[in-house]
Amino acid sequence: MGTALTIGDFSRATHLSVKTLRHYHRVGLLEPRSVDPDSGYRYYSEDQIPAAQVIVRLRNLDMPVPAVKAVLDADGAAARNAIIAAHLDRLETELARTREAVSSLRNLLARPATPLPVEHRTVPPAPAIGIRDVVDRPDMLSWWQGALGELHAIVKAQRLSPAGPSGGLYASEIFTGDRGEATVFIPVEGAVRPVGRVAPIVVPAAELAVVTHQGSLHDVDITYGTLGSYVMRHELGVDGPVREYYLRSAQDADDPCEWQTQIGWPIFRADETDGADGADGTDGADGVDGTDRAGRAG
Repeated sequence: MGTALTIGDFSRATHLSVKTLRHYHRVGLLEPRSVDPDSGYRYYSEDQIPAAQVIVRLRNLDMPVPAVKAVLDADGAAARNAIIAAHLDRLETELARTREAVSSLRNLLARPATPLPVEHRTVPPAPAIGIRDVVDRPDMLSWWQGALGELHAIVKAQRLSPAGPSGGLYASEIFTGDRGEATVFIPVEGAVRPVGRVAPIVVPAAELAVVTHQGSLHDVDITYGTLGSYVMRHELGVDGPVREYYLRSAQDADDPCEWQTQIGWPIFRADETDGADGADGTDGADGVDGTDRAGRAG
């Protein structure tokens, strides 16, 4: 059993405070070898020091107490290592999320004073292949990645010809209520055969204020903020889904810095012949597909 140590001596030997040792006793993580029934003093044995050292290191990795207890109680090295590996995987995920958040904050702080140019565009209706679903906002990125990959696979399998960049339509409820209808699509030429959740659709015509986002979609809210401010300032906004066009995405480049996304906000256009000036003072009458109002090639 080894030499009996008072709680104070055990605390000094393990760098676990007396308060922490008492807590670990209460939750059943590290129980003393004995407790004096009269005084209530706790006594530990020296052979408990290695277990305490393991606890310190696992807690320093933010492993929850129940998981630490599972490690100590594990039946064999394989079971113990599986619990630790699962926790390390969670830490890696959290680290990646933290890095993304830090990068996004730096991008926000380094945002140039000159606003992004905003253009007005008329987008004609377009036949497409699409996936439509009601999605929870926290699941949006993974849903988007899966749906877009599925669409590209069907386009290739059915030998369809893409007629423009892939895109998405996102109902206001996704932003206001964290759940709403989302559609991803690829404009195509040719007859689409429905397969599973993939179906032929027509992307509706729209009048849009458009701005281009460069880079990862993790900080796309910065670009949305620029566009939303422009639309509200000019009192142009109307009901309808916002849309995105993925001019260059993960399908085209592994490096997120190379991604390019156009964001379109539905607007009311009083001008019937000329496009309203963008924020940069340029005429923005051309559509995403390079056609003017009459559908002529630009």
